[in-house]
Amino acid sequence: MKKLALDRLHRRNGSDYPPPFDEPVRLRSRCALGDAAALTAFGVNILDLPAGAWSSQRHWHSKEDEFVWVLEGEVVLVTDEGEEMFRAGDCVGFMAGEPNGHHFQNRSDRPARLLEVGSRDAADVTEYPDIDMRWSGPAPAHKDGTPYALAEGN
Repeated sequence: MKKLALDRLHRRNGSDYPPPFDEPVRLRSRCALGDAAALTAFGVNILDLPAGAWSSQRHWHSKEDEFVWVLEGEVVLVTDEGEEMFRAGDCVGFMAGEPNGHHFQNRSDRPARLLEVGSRDAADVTEYPDIDMRWSGPAPAHKDGTPYALAEGN
């Protein structure tokens, strides 16, 4: 075991969402702490959201629990119930199979940092209630199952 040096770990910017769904998350940056620690049962990420960035498209998971803790800044949680402000120290959990789409938006003029923890289940399907996308397997597809790369002629 070694102490993880956050400043030396790989950061992934943006997402694998197809256009135009990638636009609101283009500036986000994620560091996979769970991968760096070789964890297999659950994932842990540090998510940095500059002003104006979203954490993801609004989504929910069929088989994966999620837990998010705001470490720095402030973000707005958007769910089926509405919107709620979260500040440093606030946290929330999302149960697997609960069809309540959620995501965070940084509407402030300062960066925000979140800690994300989630289970890892290869059978998970991620549903996106606001857009024509479902994620099951290695790549996103339309809700009818047609892969984006094939549907768009890429």
